[in-house]
Amino acid sequence: MEGPVTSPVEMGNTLEAAEQRHASYRQDFKVAWGTEQITLELVEKSIASFERTVLGGNSPFDRFYYGGDKNALSESARRGFEVFTDPKRGNCSACHTIGKKFSLFTDQKFHNIGIGANTDGTLADAGRYAETKSDADMGSFRTPSLRNTALTAPYMHDGSVPTLKDVIDHYIGGGNSNPHLDKKIRVLDFLSGRERGDLLEFVKSLTGEMPANVGPPAPLKALK
Repeated sequence: MEGPVTSPVEMGNTLEAAEQRHASYRQDFKVAWGTEQITLELVEKSIASFERTVLGGNSPFDRFYYGGDKNALSESARRGFEVFTDPKRGNCSACHTIGKKFSLFTDQKFHNIGIGANTDGTLADAGRYAETKSDADMGSFRTPSLRNTALTAPYMHDGSVPTLKDVIDHYIGGGNSNPHLDKKIRVLDFLSGRERGDLLEFVKSLTGEMPANVGPPAPLKALK
């Protein structure tokens, strides 16, 4: 959390000011943590505890693939699933992995997919390289989950891609060329218009049910 708080392109704040801004939560902190003191560490723990409860599931894909409901996916989405997993076509599951018992749709690894590359191959954002200083990490970012991704536009780490169709078009073109482009990225212009539409329908089928309490929190009541 510290990074987004102090980043000039996100909250543009200071850790001390962030602690003061949360002063109205002192009673809530007393209930949850046993202290009215607002510290960044407890703010981070509070957010992390909440985020661990935000679990989406029972998507059409889940019902189809894990629940055995063959009618849960449309015909188009089923064809899109085949494109998604076919190594000779989309090969999307090479990074957005699908497991036997559950799927996070991410390999949790870092890849350079050509986002932020200039026409001369230089990169506007060094990505993981900024932390590791390893050339292999230049312009690479962690693979995001695709669950509920139809609800989370815009896309890519910098929000530079407005729609899911545009995301697919990015991969169709093989990403933006640069010396560090991941070897898994290749031109997919052989995919037909129907295959591209089917792939989009499959990604939409990953939209699942969310817990009812993911909105703004209600005031906490004292624990007994």
